[in-house]
Amino acid sequence: MTKHLVTNLCNFHNVPVPAGVNKLDDALPSRSYSEDNDMEDEEEEEEEEEEQQEEDCLDHYEMEEEPSHLAADKKDEEIDSQNMEILERIKLNQRRDYLKGAVSGSVQATDRLMKELRDVYRSDSYKKGVYQVDLVNDSLYDWNVKLMAYSVDPDSPLHSDLLTLKEKEGKDHILLNMTFKENFPYEPPFVRVVFPVLTGGYVLGGGAICMELLTKQGWSSAYTIEAVIMQISATLVKGKARIQFGASKVSVSIIDVIQYYLIIPILISVGVAGLHLQRKTDKSLWMDFTSLAFSVRFSCF
Repeated sequence: MTKHLVTNLCNFHNVPVPAGVNKLDDALPSRSYSEDNDMEDEEEEEEEEEEQQEEDCLDHYEMEEEPSHLAADKKDEEIDSQNMEILERIKLNQRRDYLKGAVSGSVQATDRLMKELRDVYRSDSYKKGVYQVDLVNDSLYDWNVKLMAYSVDPDSPLHSDLLTLKEKEGKDHILLNMTFKENFPYEPPFVRVVFPVLTGGYVLGGGAICMELLTKQGWSSAYTIEAVIMQISATLVKGKARIQFGASKVSVSIIDVIQYYLIIPILISVGVAGLHLQRKTDKSLWMDFTSLAFSVRFSCF
């Protein structure tokens, strides 16, 4: 049939008939039934091997995932029920704010702060009452931290002052406030002493703390919040901080505290060894640089 069609086409167009046209109708060699079966068997074997490889991959994935879930569950068991409720409440608030389009902060800061809070709740120091943490209005970006009296070096004057404070006012802790920006952990938290009024210990006016750790130059994103808390506690003792009993509780705005913070990196960069800040009766800020033996006056009002 093929030979006939090709021959007619060639004659119609006055084209010579190819020499091999006579072979077009020759029967093609047929494959044996056994060869077809062999090819089908090979295809089935290849499909089975692929399916087995996929199952092995899935099994391997599940074996890797299962321990991580178990580890996470085990870690969560280390957190008491009250703190777990706080974590769940924060998650619900975040979901609600997301649906309302009122999300605050950033994803990286929120994730890191959530991890830091979990680590704090699991910490032995936290469980032993060395310090306490409360979130202001359930905000991950605003922490109140209490340094408890018994965690302070018992041989230090600050410890004695805290015992006296408990007798007088029924409070035996130092209250710190830590606020975080949306670029945390790549910038340090903003930390100040809220209560009581302290002198010495590198505590400046308004409660700001003169620590290189809390500056951009001295900060590292690898620092944990607990490590920062414990370092602040050690710095207060090292700097011989004392409670200023009877000090008038003057209301200090956050602007005042920021003004103090702005000069801290400058002081550290020039290597000031001793720094004492006092509020005078004329409400001006005097700074005594003991290592440089001269005074500089900053008017903040």
